Amino acid sequence: MTEGRGDMAMNARARTTAGRRIALAAAATALTVAAAALTPASAAPGAPAASLDYVALGDSYSAGVFVRPWDGGDGCGRSEVNYPRQAARRLKVRLTDVTCSAAEVRAGLLEPQTELKGPPSVPPPGGWGPRPAQVRAVSADTDLVTVGIGGNSVGFADIVRTCVERGLGAFGLGSPCSAHYSRGAAATALEERFTTLRTDFTALLAEIRTRAPKARVAVVGYPAVVDDGAGCGWGSWHQLGTVAKGDMPWLDSVERRLNGLLREQAGRSGAAYVDTYASSTGHGVCASGEQRWMYGIKDSLTGEGAQSDPPGELCRSIPAPGEACTVLHPNLRGTTHQAELVTRALTELGASRI
Repeated sequence: MTEGRGDMAMNARARTTAGRRIALAAAATALTVAAAALTPASAAPGAPAASLDYVALGDSYSAGVFVRPWDGGDGCGRSEVNYPRQAARRLKVRLTDVTCSAAEVRAGLLEPQTELKGPPSVPPPGGWGPRPAQVRAVSADTDLVTVGIGGNSVGFADIVRTCVERGLGAFGLGSPCSAHYSRGAAATALEERFTTLRTDFTALLAEIRTRAPKARVAVVGYPAVVDDGAGCGWGSWHQLGTVAKGDMPWLDSVERRLNGLLREQAGRSGAAYVDTYASSTGHGVCASGEQRWMYGIKDSLTGEGAQSDPPGELCRSIPAPGEACTVLHPNLRGTTHQAELVTRALTELGASRI
């Protein structure tokens, strides 16, 4: 009888211990289920806690034109590896990329854009349809905005063309282009363009604030194009073609003035400014090999794939057959450099880097 009571006591203790284990397991399971129910799906391992909405506005330097692969469906020529797309992938944010080649602040961002340049540089039969004002992509749900614009508003491409023509006429001697723009109607027109740009850019940043009061905004400046002309040879279309060496410092001063205006406007509106110029000096169009982050006037395309750009009439008249008229835009190294700086700026503005 004594041994029976001991067995019974031991069995009772075993049942009690087992019951406690079952209860603890049930409690742990309940906690796990509750935690899973309270944890959003976006917080899964390797995913951001909350995805932000990022809208990219800008011209060809933001679109990354002539860097393969690009989308040729609407005449804007947006590259799959332009800085908005590279930055969005790094930060794991939702991107709306409405950047477009040939866009200006007024005709492109604030208002619809009817002049489209591609690539492809030769439009389809009937041309491309107009693009809506880029700023319409910004809304109250937008968290991040980048703006890279202004070069077309001051007519930088037209200035380069004038410098090419005047440099050819002067056989590369002197500084015929800067002389042209330093006096008379050309000087007045350039000053008016800068004045209009300042007014339009103020209106653009105000419109972005109105549409997205809580969005963090970054104004993206232009990388160095011709900060040092020492490596450029007159007549080389992989570089500046027939632009006279004496005009290269003046061309650089126009770009630096443009960047100064953009920095000033960013500061006045409370936006961040992304300086892509300082860290790209020494990597402009006159650099050589892998040190060059900028296409020349006519150049071999960079980026993955085999896309080409059949030349238009003006491009065919320039020597170096079989190459695209890239007209001083960032190549793949250049767009990657832009992306690194923009990613850093957006991270500092609150985007989470995963």
